Amino acid sequence: MDINIRTLQDLLCSHLCSSVRIIERGGGVLMLDTPFSYPDGDHYPIYIQQTSTGGIKLSDGGHTFMHLSYENEVSSFRKGTRGKILDQILGEMGLHEMNGEFFIETSMDGLSEAIFCLGQGLTKVYDIIFLNRARVSSTFYEDLFNIIVNIIPQEKISQDYIDTRMEQAEDYPIDYSIRGKTEDPLFVFGVPNSDKARLTTITLERLLRYRATFDSILVFADQQEIPRKDLARLTNVGGEMVSSLDARDDLSRKILRKAA
Repeated sequence: MDINIRTLQDLLCSHLCSSVRIIERGGGVLMLDTPFSYPDGDHYPIYIQQTSTGGIKLSDGGHTFMHLSYENEVSSFRKGTRGKILDQILGEMGLHEMNGEFFIETSMDGLSEAIFCLGQGLTKVYDIIFLNRARVSSTFYEDLFNIIVNIIPQEKISQDYIDTRMEQAEDYPIDYSIRGKTEDPLFVFGVPNSDKARLTTITLERLLRYRATFDSILVFADQQEIPRKDLARLTNVGGEMVSSLDARDDLSRKILRKAA
């Protein structure tokens, strides 16, 4: 290899150092300006403070959760599947979270490694929003339930409802049963994938076979991802449809029309 390792190392060190600045913010707080950035282009603000024990605390100052809150319900990142992933990231990167602030404590000798751990950890935290709802069914159902309880009081909702009007009903649980305006219940089925589309079709067919009266709403993770034949069979037996979880206003309108 013709590359001079020492020259290359000196070059990298000079370039990396030139892209990092320390800015004094007052009150004993310093801010580290680095190339790390959020998807909108804003750089991660990494704050540096001395701890009471003489160590160093690096913090994002709460800006990561603030950015996430622009288009997401931040509380969802502390519950269910997302909450587990967040805990795993914090453990892997040695980070802590308190009141929406991510931070890491270190010694002066471990400062450079801690900066990279915090930057990498914040990137991983931000990436949680890109969980594929169509593939991660548990997250899809968590999101769907959170949307429904923001439309209808939780006491009116029964999860994994068993309709005893049909035989072997325990084999065909209904995702959500909502007490409606009439005696007929409103059944809400989440459909994150083709397998669930087929199961929902079977459940609805059995309900109709036993002449059970009900209304139904089918909520897809992404309706376009369901194969045509599966969607056609489901359309024949199902009620109203909502194309994705992003169509919240449509879902709210359809639920309120039947259950408010």
